[in-house]
Amino acid sequence: MERLIWHPFTQMQTENPPIPIVKAKGAYLYAKNGTKYLDAISSWWVNLHGHAHPYIAKKIADQAFKLEHVMLAGFTHPNVEELATRLLPKLPGKMEKIFYSDNGSTAVEIALKMALQYFYNQGIKKTKILSFKGGYHGDTFGAMSVSSRNSFNKPFWNHLFEVISITPPLQGNEAKSIAELEAALRDPSVACFIFEPLILGVGGMKIYEAKYLDQLLSLCKKLQVLTIADEVMTGFGRTGSLFACDHLLEKPDIICLSKGITGGFLPLGATACSMNIYEAFLSDEKQKAFLHGHSYSGNPIACSAALASLDLLQDANCFMQRLMIEKAHQVFCKNKKNHPKLLRCESLGTILAVEYKTENPNYFSKLGRELYSFFLSKKILLRPLGNVLYVMPPYCVSKNDLENIYTAITQALED
Repeated sequence: MERLIWHPFTQMQTENPPIPIVKAKGAYLYAKNGTKYLDAISSWWVNLHGHAHPYIAKKIADQAFKLEHVMLAGFTHPNVEELATRLLPKLPGKMEKIFYSDNGSTAVEIALKMALQYFYNQGIKKTKILSFKGGYHGDTFGAMSVSSRNSFNKPFWNHLFEVISITPPLQGNEAKSIAELEAALRDPSVACFIFEPLILGVGGMKIYEAKYLDQLLSLCKKLQVLTIADEVMTGFGRTGSLFACDHLLEKPDIICLSKGITGGFLPLGATACSMNIYEAFLSDEKQKAFLHGHSYSGNPIACSAALASLDLLQDANCFMQRLMIEKAHQVFCKNKKNHPKLLRCESLGTILAVEYKTENPNYFSKLGRELYSFFLSKKILLRPLGNVLYVMPPYCVSKNDLENIYTAITQALED
């Protein structure tokens, strides 16, 4: 019964009753009462190819009759090996090892622990972490610590470890960002820098240029500071290229993946790293091993979904669909960028961000709730981040679906 469920990111006392969804297909969700909703945010950014995609569903069903799960400590299986074999060569940089988990926050936790223990195992005193102000990396304690201090995590501030935060290189702040990093790197105890490449997600879908991130990464590499790319949101085609770091000249040492990795079917996280990081854990002493794990690490059924999603992602039709979405977003932005009610309208690959002018420009702006209700009335699922509306549809979305989204946004602006 619904009264038994505690929903995420929801004030249970004031929120409207949740909409019961009984099935989904393509870009649409179908409610119990027969209403269908266009899923314009890929159900929290996870769905790549459309809901209930038959190819992925069949691969999952086939795998369920072969092997549902085996622990990855002391055992292995074909799917987990094939996924690593196929995925690693596609990742930016020289990624040669994957550590599996089950979501984005755990992928980030693993990356941070890898980076810190990398130096610890070598007897090097590097213990501090750098991150962007306004960044977001998840809701576990390590992930919260490297995220911006905000109202999401305020009850836990006293329990979060210290992080050095620098201004992200958003337009107008590029020089400030580089100067702050240079100052931070004067401290020889800095171990790593974690960042969301090209776009701050939950922090307001704020986009910045690759060339400035390249400068930041170059400074880190000169001083042996490990770089961690959080591609949980941006991975698997969201920014146009397969991964956001493909836009960079400098490449990260560690990459965090989740969300779209299984095409939106099952939970799976992956943290990829370069060989030199992995080798720092090799020893006759078990204490130097990476003593971390999750019960469902490398789950065979989840890996089968990821392999099927990769098949679809590499299909020429998927590329053309992503290109269609990207171009449609660009046209919409060109038409709306000077709208008097907007601070900005910009896009990056398949991601569209629309920021409204408001007196209370944050996640708790009442405008967000008003916009959410408005779009639901239009049978479109858009979940604004306060005064920032974003569109991130599954790649199967049609031109007509996109036009319906753009028309609804235009109507909201004119009301």
